[in-house]
Amino acid sequence: MSLLTNLLILIVVARLLGQLFMRFHQPAIVGEMLAGVILGPSVLNFIHANAALSGISELAVFLVVLSAGLEMQFRDILGALKGRGLILAVLAFVMPMASGVGVGIAYSLDPMRVIFLGLCVSITALPVAVRILQTFNLLDSDIGRYSVATAVLNDITALLVLGVILNLPTQISAESIVQSFISTGWKLAVLITFILGFNWLLQKLNKKGVRIQRWSEKLVELVGTEALFGVLVVFVLAFGSVSEALGFHFVIGAFFAALLIDRDFFLAARYNEIDHTLRSITDGFLGPVFFATLGLEFNAATVKSLDFVAVVLAVSVLSKLLSGWLGARLIGLGSTQSWGVGIILNGRGVMELVIASIAYQRGFIAQGLFSTLIVMGVFTTILTPLMFRRWVMPRLAKSG
Repeated sequence: MSLLTNLLILIVVARLLGQLFMRFHQPAIVGEMLAGVILGPSVLNFIHANAALSGISELAVFLVVLSAGLEMQFRDILGALKGRGLILAVLAFVMPMASGVGVGIAYSLDPMRVIFLGLCVSITALPVAVRILQTFNLLDSDIGRYSVATAVLNDITALLVLGVILNLPTQISAESIVQSFISTGWKLAVLITFILGFNWLLQKLNKKGVRIQRWSEKLVELVGTEALFGVLVVFVLAFGSVSEALGFHFVIGAFFAALLIDRDFFLAARYNEIDHTLRSITDGFLGPVFFATLGLEFNAATVKSLDFVAVVLAVSVLSKLLSGWLGARLIGLGSTQSWGVGIILNGRGVMELVIASIAYQRGFIAQGLFSTLIVMGVFTTILTPLMFRRWVMPRLAKSG
């Protein structure tokens, strides 16, 4: 079938199942992912993941992250990672990483497979966390700010470790590992300097009385409202490209670029227009395609060792729940909010699948482990909103 036919079927089925789940008071993304599982090789074997769908999925991730970044403030993310917030971020990475490594050692995997299993367990998918929080209108809450900040740090750390591994030579030695850490470390330093430097420049312009809002209005007067959206996309794409050129996922750079774009840069009406445009594209079209494409990646026939899969799933869920809850409690959040953070951090989805696919393509892991990691990514992404709606939302409603 052609790409357009595949897209048509994916969109229709994903939207129908998404609406069906919403009728039963469940998030739409659960139905959207199940649409991919049903249409994929596990059930009907009707549509298969391919390069074209992956490209559209990447565009969807980009726009979801752009929409989320516009709704949040850069200073809020920095504040969440300062002091006590850093405790949560570190715990939410180290505890799951150690748990994944422990499972790998227990099943006698080789060192490289152990490392990649630990990395994939420690990941929290930023786009998935953002979409779930948007679904529950909690992106601007304490749960949202701490979850997103933790997801960003977790993803950056995992990608940093991935960069170190990919830079290793064939003959691994202590010296080559140190050199790889140094190489990846300076790239991370460049990315952080670039982001913070741009933020510093914007703050300086604001203090000197430069009204960036006037620039955006002049642009609208010259070439129309559509140009403002285009400039916004180009700006975010540039940050994403810098991030990718340095060896990190483009989502990281794109997210921070969107964070840097303050609401004060636009008139309120312009900002609302941009937000409405983004939500129409992501929620109505690209979002369902993205989550359905994740479901297509699952293939039940490649799963051989069911006990290993069961242990990986249990450890991945419990380690994130407990580390998120413990970290949130340590920084002073209430019990309900702490469980909310732990549950949100459990969603892995795209970032975990990115690392797993790179590891598989480079020959670091075999088909069996790759299939298990796909199961984990799909399972935790589906489970997260269900758990959040069942155990967190009713308690938040009562306390509110």
